[in-house]
Amino acid sequence: MGLMKMAPQTFKNLFKKPVTTTYPFEPYKYQERTRGHIEITIDECIGCGMCVRCCPCGTLSVDKIKGTWSIDRFDCIACGFCVEKCPKKCLHMVQGYQTPGPEKSRVTYTKSPEVLEAEAKKRAELAAKAAAAKKAKEEADAKKAAEAAAGDAKPAEAATDKE
Repeated sequence: MGLMKMAPQTFKNLFKKPVTTTYPFEPYKYQERTRGHIEITIDECIGCGMCVRCCPCGTLSVDKIKGTWSIDRFDCIACGFCVEKCPKKCLHMVQGYQTPGPEKSRVTYTKSPEVLEAEAKKRAELAAKAAAAKKAKEEADAKKAAEAAAGDAKPAEAATDKE
């Protein structure tokens, strides 16, 4: 009795196009708004850490000095919050998925040496400006203190002269 129910479906399938895709041989065509995985244009990243602060899973980490950005892809839920919060828009949600790997790992992106060198120069210039401003403020404070001390000494001399 089961054979009689299955026979019509078998004959239909013999003359129809296959339902399955040819995935390994042709890439899958994703829907327009499919969330896949997060990619970064690392040289545009300023290392502000907004993506790290808004990530609900805590999968991201940023090191501004070393110029690195890393993600643990197995823990990422691809919610896209980090992409929305990035002020420089260097994070992108890419359709498709990462190729599977045999073990859980963290992917780390590093800025190019030219960009790291330029950022180091900029930090050095800012530090020099800050040091110069601090020195100028200390000198101005010392000058005001000296003037105040000289101003306090004059009325005291005038008071001793009157007596």
